[in-house]
Amino acid sequence: MGIAGGSGSGKTFFLKCFLEHFSASEVSLVSQDDYYFPVAHNMTKEENKHYNFDLPSTIDHDHFEADIESLLNGEAILKKEYTFNNPDAVPKMLEIQPAPILIVEGLFILHFKKISEMIDLKIFIDADDEIALQRRLKRDLLERGYSHDDAMYKWINHVAPAYKEFLLPYRDECDKIIVNNSHKAEDIICVTGEISKDLRAKLF
Repeated sequence: MGIAGGSGSGKTFFLKCFLEHFSASEVSLVSQDDYYFPVAHNMTKEENKHYNFDLPSTIDHDHFEADIESLLNGEAILKKEYTFNNPDAVPKMLEIQPAPILIVEGLFILHFKKISEMIDLKIFIDADDEIALQRRLKRDLLERGYSHDDAMYKWINHVAPAYKEFLLPYRDECDKIIVNNSHKAEDIICVTGEISKDLRAKLF
């Protein structure tokens, strides 16, 4: 199962709600975010501001593909957590076990052809630009300590162009398109309930 969506679309909340319908042994999750090439320790704060993380070339997609294949073959994987270029954070070593449901999520999962071909159920989380921007700003300013100017620079020059080039073209080929403009948690809870019910009926 592939979950794709632009920054601020609500992928994280969708996944949180979805995972609540299953036990840890029934579902495993692999996030594209954990496959960024590590670059933070080589950059100044100014260089980090201008570095474009919203390009497929920033992802170690060979490693990403190999780990997905391992999980599909019933093998556990070990992966160092990505700490969003925070040199002060100590990354955890993640052990991901295979499960009947494998979720792959990220911005470029449909753009990476091999990964896209492995996905049986493609879900696109969509949101209006202005709503997505406000969610992104809230995260970047409160959780990651960016200034408003830095966050806006990244949105205008990196985030929005990448979404239009590397994700939006695949929207209409997805099995489900979920428009997430609401600020009501119940709306997403309802949708994840329906999808999980269908999957449980097919798999268990």
